[in-house]
Amino acid sequence: MREFLRRMPKAELHVHLDGSLRAETMIDLARQADVMLPVHDPEALRQWMLVSDARHLADYLARFEYTIALLQTPEAIERVAYEMVADAAADGLRYLEVRYCPQLSTRHGLSMDDVVAAEWRGLQRGERDFGVVARIINCALRQHAPDVSLAIAEHSVRMREHGVVGFDLAGPEAGHPPELHARACDLAARGGLGITVHAGEGAGRDSIFEAIHSCRAVRIGHGTRLLESPELLRYVRDRRICIEINITSNVQTRVVRTAAEHPVRRYYHDGLAVTLCTDSWLMSGVVLSDEYLTAHDALGFARSDLESMALAAFEYAFLPWPERSALLELARADIASLP
Repeated sequence: MREFLRRMPKAELHVHLDGSLRAETMIDLARQADVMLPVHDPEALRQWMLVSDARHLADYLARFEYTIALLQTPEAIERVAYEMVADAAADGLRYLEVRYCPQLSTRHGLSMDDVVAAEWRGLQRGERDFGVVARIINCALRQHAPDVSLAIAEHSVRMREHGVVGFDLAGPEAGHPPELHARACDLAARGGLGITVHAGEGAGRDSIFEAIHSCRAVRIGHGTRLLESPELLRYVRDRRICIEINITSNVQTRVVRTAAEHPVRRYYHDGLAVTLCTDSWLMSGVVLSDEYLTAHDALGFARSDLESMALAAFEYAFLPWPERSALLELARADIASLP
């Protein structure tokens, strides 16, 4: 099953640039930038960055300060983006949406345009070398002022020709309602970007409701607490709002106790549009085929179910429909040919 899942054509819709650096790259970039890391051996660093001790979402997010400090030059950003495409190809991905808040890389003088241009160069180079189609989702952060989110949205619309296909609202949910950033999401949607919002992970039903109704989300990142409202669950199902499921990450942030208790089985059974994602390759210590294997081993998903969720990721990508349709049909044909 593991080998089948690695070979199965997959698309990744929810993975963070600043959560997916290689440990060896972190050590190299830290040396160049004179940044102090907690350890300097690659395997020890991988283990240190793996979040196994979080009490909640905020603890999980704390590790990102180490990686963000290393993403302050165009060369570093381009390198990490390129390596993500290479790693995606090794795991059988055909399509990759990389999300990041470009404002986080402006500490030493870069503009947000500089940041996205560097990320796009890395993704394009990776696509040419490895054949994985890769695009950008720009994140605004809930804990920042709404005017900052609005500036990121304006920048994101302007950078559509540099691979930006979506706009996301991320960051700690508790105490930071998404409706505060509704103007930014509206501007991004009017500018032609797909809207996805982290919701229902660190906060409950209202977080998801406002992501949809105030922020125009057509995809929800995590959505783990959607079960709190059967009425909202039916609405999400009926409007075909896709839930980007991150099983391992949700266990790490204590949203669910174990993978076997994750609600994705219920969501799938009830007819919701769901697909599996990783959240962060470094902090969660997984690649996408690992998440599919967890769904099989811990939640009893059959091979046909896993194939269906894999195809859903292509269907709900933020690419233009002709490109999406072509990837979807090729993936469907290749899945049918697998032994």
